[in-house]
Amino acid sequence: MNSLVRAVRGGGLALLVLLAVAGCQHRPAATVVRQTGESVVFIGEAPAALAFPPVATEPLTVRSGYQSGPGVTEYVAGTDYAVDWTAGTLRRLPGSRLPDFRTNSLFGQEEFDHSKFPGFGNGGFFAFVDYGYRPTNAWPVPAPQGALLPKSAAKLRAGGEFRLVAYGDSITAGGDATKPEWIFWNRWADHLRRRHPQAQITAVNGATGGDATVQGLARLQDKVLTQRPDLVLVGFGMNDHNRGGVPIPQFEANLTEIVRRIRTDTGAEVILFSAFPPNPKWKFGSHRMELYAAATEKVARATGCAFADVFGNWQALAARKKPEDLLGNNINHPNDFGHWIYFQVLAGLGL
Repeated sequence: MNSLVRAVRGGGLALLVLLAVAGCQHRPAATVVRQTGESVVFIGEAPAALAFPPVATEPLTVRSGYQSGPGVTEYVAGTDYAVDWTAGTLRRLPGSRLPDFRTNSLFGQEEFDHSKFPGFGNGGFFAFVDYGYRPTNAWPVPAPQGALLPKSAAKLRAGGEFRLVAYGDSITAGGDATKPEWIFWNRWADHLRRRHPQAQITAVNGATGGDATVQGLARLQDKVLTQRPDLVLVGFGMNDHNRGGVPIPQFEANLTEIVRRIRTDTGAEVILFSAFPPNPKWKFGSHRMELYAAATEKVARATGCAFADVFGNWQALAARKKPEDLLGNNINHPNDFGHWIYFQVLAGLGL
């Protein structure tokens, strides 16, 4: 499984071929999976790719909200959009009600400084697609890691109070999730509640927007240790990786110290998770996120923590999708579908 994760990081056609071979070992070829709420941004009438090739005999719907409901526009095939079932793409039609990203203030900008574009962001430009597909790859690619979380697994099975703390930067704080319940760790907590109805699970947001691991160490006592957690999700890297941020050796040392103090002071178990790459056109990113993701995994292995490979699995979907499709602020925050990607990776850990 580790070789697959490394392949995901490599990207490209070789990735898709390798995953297709691996996926055949896991699911029958005829299985149809329902994808819901996948986000797409349309740029004029250019084709926009779905993460997986849709099955033409399955319903495909496109709407303006992550979920259907009052005030959500349901777009019409043949009027608002056309589907290329073979290519797995959607195309905005002339006169469509679908938003056109060419009217976004950041469209066409290179090396952009977001502070110079008031009102930037993608919130009004997403369409959300439900469709069926036949999995030909193993996504997400997590290694079940219950063996690295024995105390958490035992406590969840036994029932009683269980306290989860999510610690990190603005992504963990819920940046650009449109509802609190759609933040990735809230989704995971709900998943754990369904799997372990006998447990009373409390999920606490200990994250602070803008933090790197330096601030993570400084806030640890107040935000995590005093909460007396059973399990802590720790995710940094987005701000560490920025220009003028935290060098890799110090990033590793900071993460290692965060893990040590959590264990020493609370006895809690720790899951480290990596971050995805920000918009490659953003001026302030160093665009070396793969190094910070690898460093996060290195610390997890060295300290015996569970590791959630968000970076690798994000990149597997990004092989077909634009950054604009997944970024809520068009910079460095996941949208609701991006938070779903995080959740899927956590769910694959096997708790």
